[in-house]
Amino acid sequence: MKPKMAAGNIFDDISRIRDFTLSNDFQGIDWSFDLERLPGTPLEESRWAKGQGLLAPLEVRYHCPFFQIDLGHDDPDQAKMADGIFRRIIRMVSRAGGKFLSIHIGLGHDSTEPLSWETTIANLGSLVRFGADHQVKICLENLAWGWTSKPNLFEKLIRLSGAGVTFDIGHAQVCESVQTQQYALEDFVTPHPRRVHNAHIYHVEIPGQGHVPPQGIEDIEDRLGLLSRVGCQWWAIEIKEPDTLVHTKKMIDAYVVRLGENAAVKEVL
Repeated sequence: MKPKMAAGNIFDDISRIRDFTLSNDFQGIDWSFDLERLPGTPLEESRWAKGQGLLAPLEVRYHCPFFQIDLGHDDPDQAKMADGIFRRIIRMVSRAGGKFLSIHIGLGHDSTEPLSWETTIANLGSLVRFGADHQVKICLENLAWGWTSKPNLFEKLIRLSGAGVTFDIGHAQVCESVQTQQYALEDFVTPHPRRVHNAHIYHVEIPGQGHVPPQGIEDIEDRLGLLSRVGCQWWAIEIKEPDTLVHTKKMIDAYVVRLGENAAVKEVL
């Protein structure tokens, strides 16, 4: 099946987001929340959910790139605060008709010392169940550093919590586990291929530069092939600059067409 291509909410105006996404033949929006701009009251939450309806007929999935907001914080008050934020967002996503929410563990920390493995497992599992009660699938994204950058630990977090997977191919490319060849890229996804619900696509993340786009399809085609093999159908291109985003999509579109043609030839043979 042809994957759905998604863009981020790269503009402030929701109508502009919709128009840009549709005019460039994207099928979805990967909506990242801004912690500093969350609705402050139930009325504002209602208005936000109503505004999301303006994005139809596009599918919208959601993402919480929150620095140092951790379910597994060693400080019980910090963990409780994080849990409250995520549960509030789950209710908002559910109200807007959303079905997927991607979260992080350890984002913004330069050490795992403030985190508790046991608390992380327990609270992530609880959040996954809370999401299921609201028809929202909680997915854990791999990072370039920390527990989720190590395929063996990432696998345990997914298996023990019941979370889905959001596979960030740029983080995976630069993480130490892959760079040292201790693990391969596919080790992030092959243990639970049916749980890989989302992909975040760009070339690599470089400190100080952010998400670097591919110069050519050869930069990322092996990773796109991996996504195809595990059946991931949501490909969100995580590039904020509009022209570069569209250029990258065109490269990926051509790759997908070629992939389909090759598959058709093999079927005939």
